[in-house]
Amino acid sequence: MPAAAPSPGRARVRRWVVRLALSWLAVTLGPVVLFRFVDPPTTAFILERRWEALSQQQARFAVRQQWVPLSKVSPHLRLAVIAAEDQKFPGHFGFDVEAIEDALEDRLEGKSKRGASTLTQQVAKNLFLWPARSFVRKGLEAYFTVLLEACWPKWRILEVHLNVAEFGDGVYGVEAASRLNFGVPASAVGPHEAALLAAVLPNPRARKVTAPTPAVAQRVRWIEDQARRLGPDTLSRVGP
Repeated sequence: MPAAAPSPGRARVRRWVVRLALSWLAVTLGPVVLFRFVDPPTTAFILERRWEALSQQQARFAVRQQWVPLSKVSPHLRLAVIAAEDQKFPGHFGFDVEAIEDALEDRLEGKSKRGASTLTQQVAKNLFLWPARSFVRKGLEAYFTVLLEACWPKWRILEVHLNVAEFGDGVYGVEAASRLNFGVPASAVGPHEAALLAAVLPNPRARKVTAPTPAVAQRVRWIEDQARRLGPDTLSRVGP
C-alpha cells in the first residue's frame, strides 16, 4: 500500500522550517566567512562596552585599538597567550573536553569556578555574542565555535583573538596594549612583557600590567615557564 502523502499543513510547516534553517545559516555563516578575509570593524563586546560607557555618562571613555597582522605580533606574545589561555589550541577543534570536565567537577564540588573556554570560544563570544552567562549564550557560543573552526585556519583565530581581546578598560588588542604599557609595538614585545600582558586576560579591568599584584606576578612566572615548555613548535603548528 503506497504511503500517504503528507497533508498540506504539514508540508507548509516543513517548508517554513527549511527556510528558517537556511536563513539562520546564511545570517550566521555569512559574517564568519567574511571575517575570515576581512578584519572585523568592531565586536559585540566593544559595542556593549561603548553602550555601557554612554549609559553611565563616562565622557572620558575611549576605545583604543589598532589592528595588526599576526606577522607583526611578537612570537613571544603569541606563545604567551597560548600558554596562558589554551595550551591545546593547535590540536583541538574548538573545545578542550578535558578542561570542561575538570571545570564541571570543580563546580560540583564547590571549588573555584574556573573557566574552560578555548581561544576559539573566546573569539566566538567576543565577536558575536554578549557577556552575560546563560544556556542560550553558551549554546550559541558552541555553534559559532564550530563555524569558526570549520571556516578559519588556526592562525586566523589566533590573529583575531590577539586583536580583539581586552587588555584594560577600553584597551583592545595587543598593539594598543603594548604601546600603552611598554611604549613599543606588539612586534617588539619580549618574553617577560608578553607574559605580563597574557596574565591580565582573565580580568583585564581589575589586573594592571604595569602594577601586578603578587598573585599576578606569580601567574606571570607560571606563564613564562609554560611558554618555555611549549616552545616554538607550538607556533609552527598554528601557522602560517
